Amino acid sequence: MYEENLITARKICKSFGPTRALIDVDIDIRRGEIRGLIGENGSGKSTFSSLAAGLQKADSGEMYLKGEPYDPKDMVDAQRHGISMIVQEMGAIPGITVASNIFAGRLGEFSRFGILNWKKINKAADDVLADIGAPDIKGDMMTATLNFEDRKIVEIARAMSTNPDVLIIDETTTALAQKGRTIIYNLIRRMHEEDKAVFFISHDLDELMEVCNTITVLRDGVIIDTLDQDEMSVELMRKLMVGREINGEYYRADKDGTHGDEVLLKADRISVRPWFENISLEVHAGEILGFGGLSNSGMHEVGRALFGIDKVLTGSVTLPRKGKEITSPQAAVKNGMAYIPKDRDNESIVLTGSIANNILVPVWDKLEKAAGFIRPDEERKVVQEQIGKLGIKCRNGKQLVKELSGGNKQKVAFSKWLGNDCDVFIMDCPTRGIDIGVKVDMYRLMEQLKKEGKAIILISEELPELLGMSDRVLLFKDGVISKEFGREEQLGEHDVIEYII
Repeated sequence: MYEENLITARKICKSFGPTRALIDVDIDIRRGEIRGLIGENGSGKSTFSSLAAGLQKADSGEMYLKGEPYDPKDMVDAQRHGISMIVQEMGAIPGITVASNIFAGRLGEFSRFGILNWKKINKAADDVLADIGAPDIKGDMMTATLNFEDRKIVEIARAMSTNPDVLIIDETTTALAQKGRTIIYNLIRRMHEEDKAVFFISHDLDELMEVCNTITVLRDGVIIDTLDQDEMSVELMRKLMVGREINGEYYRADKDGTHGDEVLLKADRISVRPWFENISLEVHAGEILGFGGLSNSGMHEVGRALFGIDKVLTGSVTLPRKGKEITSPQAAVKNGMAYIPKDRDNESIVLTGSIANNILVPVWDKLEKAAGFIRPDEERKVVQEQIGKLGIKCRNGKQLVKELSGGNKQKVAFSKWLGNDCDVFIMDCPTRGIDIGVKVDMYRLMEQLKKEGKAIILISEELPELLGMSDRVLLFKDGVISKEFGREEQLGEHDVIEYII
């Protein structure tokens, strides 16, 4: 019926309660096509991809694969049919080996008389990893020992282990530094050359224009338009995504890097081996201090140490205003610190909890009254205030966080700290995996916190964001601070790149 296409979708509909995620979606994916899917968070991109990858079932409509009816039972069944997906958030299981992750659901292929041949399994995993360009990761390694990016590369290996005809990449590049992005881009080129197809979901519009030969725009579950290469422009895509014009400049407009004199957070010669050594810094009231560098530069680990997650081997982290030393996350929270980690779904929010419970966790001690009781009306007031302040799109505070889009999950991650009236915010890649509209909201929030005299540490792998939002930038390389820049009008990416590579 549709044999000229790899994937054909007709009148696909999907709802989550009263929320209509997809409405009569029609898509045709041809061989050799790199199809970009764009739209604001909640537009339906990831929902459609999850249907194609067997993660969910459509409410109505039909899908065809190579001209044949296609209705996968689950993700493993979709892989058997030639469709693999790299999910947006972390999908690797930390407590098992790399090989077990790569062949999850398919280990029986290596069994004889009910006994698994682990030598063969590990060798097969090594071959897959070498084939995609990551020979340094081995099948017998424990996944929990890998850093964030390498765990994501294990997921890429799992997706490619079946030699798929269709590869779905859902926001993966936002979690990757140069090593991982190179792997992804090489695989995309390979899929194109082999006359296969790729779904590529990203909020980086320049990246989409560079990688894709076709881009489909969704808004509120409806396909708005599909653009060929000669029709693509960042301005047009933004307008189609949000239904309105968005000006090109969405970072801070001012070039004034001034801030208060009071030091709110101080680190004195702190070390966490092997990540960094003898790091000293101060963050002032009303200051946005940026950390820049590659994923293995040590900057993410410094953020963790400042919040007390990783115990420092030397030196100390103190809050001069409170006269307190930070030695644990509990001490950090108690003394007005907030931490928004890079790995949102595993470290920042409880996916299976409600929006209300996530928002209330840091403030329950403050709400507690005599005899240990908390008044429900006070809880509701706090929750509704944060939902309104952040513009979280949800049915109500009882909705589970796992049902929200990536951008709204990130708003929940922010909102729980805003309700705790924190003085110091450590934000590790806070705009990773969210659309341009939500990014603008996050940037305006940072500006507001700065005006209120809060101290912000912004850790980012995106140089334009780092330079556009920070009053000062500390660049990290090989576990040390390699350079410091103030907020300067003429400062560009070319001025800082040599200090991080």
